Amino acid sequence: MQLSELASVGRAPQLPLTVTLADAAGSADLQLLSLLRVLPGQRYVGAGVWRGRPVLAKLLVGGKAARHFQRELEGVRLLAAQGMTTPLLLADGLQNGEGGWLLFDFLEGAESLGDAWAKVESLPVLADEQSAVLAEALGAIGQLHGKGLWQEDLHLDNLLRHGGQLYLIDGAGICAESAGQPLSRQKVLENLGVFFAQLPKALEPFIEELLVYYLLSNSEHALPLEALQKQIDKVRRWRLKDFLIKVGRECTLFSVQRGAFALRAIRREEESAMLPVLEQADALLEQGHLYKTGGAASVGKVQAGARTLVIKRYNIKGFAHWLKRFWRPSRAWHSWREGNRLAFLGIATPKPLAVLEKRFLWLRSRAYLVTEFLSGPDIIERFAPYVENGQAPEAELQALDQLFVRLIDERISHGDFKGHNLFWQQDRWALIDLDSMCQHGSVGSFAPAYARDRARFMRNWPESSALYKVIDQRLPKEISSAA
Repeated sequence: MQLSELASVGRAPQLPLTVTLADAAGSADLQLLSLLRVLPGQRYVGAGVWRGRPVLAKLLVGGKAARHFQRELEGVRLLAAQGMTTPLLLADGLQNGEGGWLLFDFLEGAESLGDAWAKVESLPVLADEQSAVLAEALGAIGQLHGKGLWQEDLHLDNLLRHGGQLYLIDGAGICAESAGQPLSRQKVLENLGVFFAQLPKALEPFIEELLVYYLLSNSEHALPLEALQKQIDKVRRWRLKDFLIKVGRECTLFSVQRGAFALRAIRREEESAMLPVLEQADALLEQGHLYKTGGAASVGKVQAGARTLVIKRYNIKGFAHWLKRFWRPSRAWHSWREGNRLAFLGIATPKPLAVLEKRFLWLRSRAYLVTEFLSGPDIIERFAPYVENGQAPEAELQALDQLFVRLIDERISHGDFKGHNLFWQQDRWALIDLDSMCQHGSVGSFAPAYARDRARFMRNWPESSALYKVIDQRLPKEISSAA
């Protein structure tokens, strides 16, 4: 296969794949054995063999190939020129009408810090194992900044452990202010804002402590926490906005198809499993355990092979109801978007797997949402033994406190905060039934919505009960202007 032909192979070409590349030593075949990242028609990154040697290949095709190739090559050369540890560039080339390619030494058995973090993320906040991963990352970032460089796409997956060393990868994101001279304070703050914005928000109280690891390798500037926090907040807002666009767009994370007769979105890694579920959604509901049937929605626990799922079908009750619904996004789509919002923010909710809106000439009708099943009890059942004595387990009360803090912090109102919509799962309270959920843009709109949520939540127990009084004392009653 010629390099240019990659532009038409789509997202999942059949492997192994042989691509002919030409350099000063003549033409040679690259045998591509696996793909690590694909941007269809533009970029294919994977492991392969070239001239008998294992390599990491970046193949760039399409109309933007030359620009992307030059950016990647310049970044790799900047890293090497400043003595940063980065995989050796073995060969590169750019051919008019074909595309560009860069072949790197393949680091067999390398582990990204992203993978290392995934292994320890569930531990208590800033456990020693977490500190070790973040210390490694911040030390490398400090060294990079000390050389006048920064990584635009700064995240843990762009740092690889191998042979006792930490390697910086992805030259396309490497930029220089004054190569060889320490980065300016403003650039440092901006880049660290990118890094910290991608970490769990629970780590924010420990940023000052974590900065010590950065300062050990680059103490050029004092880094005011208030200025850094502003950068973190700015990047967090941008990342959430960008992610919510992706939930409705064909991309690496989601498979999305829009047409006159359907809108379908599926998490990319779940596509093969969810397609038959959506095709058989009505039959699965009929065979499953129904929690709610008829009216505006039918909800059931269903079996899809060995997997237990929840399907929520949003019904059209009649012509009058259809007139109210056909012209606006379905409640299934709203729940899909809000479920993904919560997951992105680290607030527990059943993982949204797929959504389907049925349409006729773009006019919406019945819709379906598929999520993971939560096996835990809801808060009504969980707290039932403690209604009269008020002695609910402290860990569960603290988890409730933390949930409310996060909702207030993000200005999120649920809209139907009854106890049956809050489940105990893996030591956290998880929210379900997100049809009316809203993230507010101002305290002015959030404060009354929070008051309604809190009032509805407290109605789960008799006002005279001991449990009511315990929870009422713990939950914030008013929203401050800083929320």
